[in-house]
Amino acid sequence: MASHWLKARQTRYAAYAAAYIVIVIAAVVVANILADRYNKSYDSTANKRYSLSDQTAKIVKGLKQNATITYFNQSTRFRDGKDLLEQYANLSPKVQVKYVDPDKDPQLAREAGIRSLGTAVVQVGDKKEEAKSMTEEGITGAFIRDLKSKTRTVCFTSGSGEHQLDDSNREGLSHFKELLAKDNYETKSVDLLTKAEVPGDCTALVIAGPTKNYEQPEVNAIKNYVENGGRAFFMLDPPLKIGHEEIADNDALTSLLQGWGVTLDKDLILDLNPLGQIAGLGPQVALVTHYESQPIVEQLRGTATGFPLARSLDVKNTDKTSVQKLFDSSSTSLATSNLSSPAVNVNDPKNKKGPLTMAAAGTYNTGKENSQGRFVVVGSSTWAANRFIDFNGNNDLASNAVNWLSSDEDLISIRPKPQDDRRITMTARQVSWVRAVSQFVLPFAVVIVGVSVWWKRR
Repeated sequence: MASHWLKARQTRYAAYAAAYIVIVIAAVVVANILADRYNKSYDSTANKRYSLSDQTAKIVKGLKQNATITYFNQSTRFRDGKDLLEQYANLSPKVQVKYVDPDKDPQLAREAGIRSLGTAVVQVGDKKEEAKSMTEEGITGAFIRDLKSKTRTVCFTSGSGEHQLDDSNREGLSHFKELLAKDNYETKSVDLLTKAEVPGDCTALVIAGPTKNYEQPEVNAIKNYVENGGRAFFMLDPPLKIGHEEIADNDALTSLLQGWGVTLDKDLILDLNPLGQIAGLGPQVALVTHYESQPIVEQLRGTATGFPLARSLDVKNTDKTSVQKLFDSSSTSLATSNLSSPAVNVNDPKNKKGPLTMAAAGTYNTGKENSQGRFVVVGSSTWAANRFIDFNGNNDLASNAVNWLSSDEDLISIRPKPQDDRRITMTARQVSWVRAVSQFVLPFAVVIVGVSVWWKRR
């Protein structure tokens, strides 16, 4: 009887074990089939290091024709580019990735003009572009150049104390220039005082923080440009009268914008938000975290931007223009009209209370089909200069504004972010402690626990 019961129990346990094994094998088989059919992954890194950006996803998923990414490298080094390139293939069935070894197929590499190993060529339809680097920015940039057949030039005004395009110092715009190059824009400086006419090859015109007054012929040139379908980006600082270099009122230029529905107030915004202090920003830097639904800023939600020495705006529609604000300062901000003294009384009853409009975008009805003028106005310019453009979402805002002005809405998104440097720096003593804990303390603790468990069971 006991033997029969023992055999029955063993049979039951064997059946359980067999069932578990079958279930585990079935789960593994199903998981492998699904993994082979649906190549999905989850990126748990803090800055999404192993995920493509929203901008890349928008461009690749929006492809209207087939695309091929050809990666040229030695067969043993295909893995160097595979992880990145397969992410592009996973975004759209229209994207195919090919791997070519120049040593085994030199003719194909010669036809593609490959000069070095580890190079990718992106072909969309009949157009081919070599990626400038084996990074997301390089590959996506090649897609953009394939899709944008027309040369687009962003012109920056000069001659009236504006931030300079090729200046690599703190107040220059060289970083902004690099951002535009990644979206395949060419850039150049134009002097409207020498010739009061916006060149015909300018896709968009940028007026970046003039400190001197624009003469009426310059203003007329900008007016004629926008009202005939041109695109302009105005970054105008408050007319401060502090320090060695005062900022001119620029009444002729601000009057032009007022006629389009954007009134620039002669004030200075001070942000008393404690979040700015935590971020290391003073009250002269207005911190923005909330945005309207306009395409330039819609995808910046959840991202902060900062604006040093900013002024407030008032916006309204006119019979020819439609104007929409982009964002306000915080509710803890205020605006003072005292622009001639660094000492500000925050309790002055003349101060305007926040939130205050700081930026706006508008369209001008030219009366012609497919010839709409566009303009963007921001009451600050330093936010786009080298010393501040890398603050949080400032670079995305700058690029998005130019994309919208150029009617390149498909490029408006959050750009690929540089990888975070998360290395840990330790002193020699800290290194010794880590080594001692990992090599001796933890293994010894495991041995002690094991011996104690064995002794109790014994």
